[in-house]
Amino acid sequence: GVMLTSMILLIIVTTVAMALVTNRPFALAPGLGSVAIVSGMIANSGISPEITAGVIFWSGGIFIVISYIGLRDAVVNAIPASLKHAVSSGVGLFIALLGCKNAGLIIALEGKNNLAFGDLSSPSVLLALIGFLLILITKQMRVPGYMIFSILITTLVGIPMGLTRMPEAFFMAPSSPFGQFMKIDFLGALQFAYLPFLIAMFVPDFFSTFGTALGVGAKAGFLDEDGNLPGIDKVFKVDAVATALGSLFYLESSSGVEAGGKTGLTPISTSVCFAFTLLLTPFALMIPSAATAPALIIIGVGMLSSMRNINYDDFTE
Repeated sequence: GVMLTSMILLIIVTTVAMALVTNRPFALAPGLGSVAIVSGMIANSGISPEITAGVIFWSGGIFIVISYIGLRDAVVNAIPASLKHAVSSGVGLFIALLGCKNAGLIIALEGKNNLAFGDLSSPSVLLALIGFLLILITKQMRVPGYMIFSILITTLVGIPMGLTRMPEAFFMAPSSPFGQFMKIDFLGALQFAYLPFLIAMFVPDFFSTFGTALGVGAKAGFLDEDGNLPGIDKVFKVDAVATALGSLFYLESSSGVEAGGKTGLTPISTSVCFAFTLLLTPFALMIPSAATAPALIIIGVGMLSSMRNINYDDFTE
């Protein structure tokens, strides 16, 4: 409950800031890639939440420095194009694997240091398969909000299967977000051992902001004749501060997501809708991991599409 309240409040604050500063239809929400890295750091690598929060903070700090002293273009040009595509694809594989793990489709064999199939006839795997097919069908039928729709239907199917636990109450006062506030180890996160995680957080975060801003900007018709987004620096500055701020509440807010509107009014209305969800936390908490796993798998596999931009004929790449 504390995590959910913190996340919703942060989404509202950062999204309203994006609307007021840029007047663009960009809403801010936790980036799935970064969320997967964070959960992997804690669950798989055994890194403490305080150090993980510190790594997120320093990732946001680098983002702020680059955005505010005008180094953005230098960084974009310095990292080879193939590496940008490869990093997002690698994170995509990680997200897909996390989805498979949440569904019980893939398990880690203890003592053998490798992966194997779980019990493929278990209820959680079957529920994840139902959810996976639902997402594919509804996406193909162009159902609006197909992913959320599929997760909700899968959650309902999980009730007779004993996987969806019905909440005691459907409405609940939001938890205080200050339970997690300032639980952060700034210095511990600077150890050399955590450098790969810092890079893994920063690079996808930075380039997903860059790519999403241009992608959404193109869809909304904002790009100039050179394919650039006027005022993209403002978008970067708000997003960088959101990433660092997120670490203090121990969560990650990064990827701008498309809302479909043309002005800053769109993300403000998105924030109002998020505010209402503060009272509906039991609904969010009843969704079983097997219902969200198919979404992670499909999003993760979808991120592999950037690998088509790598030049496989050039062996130096």
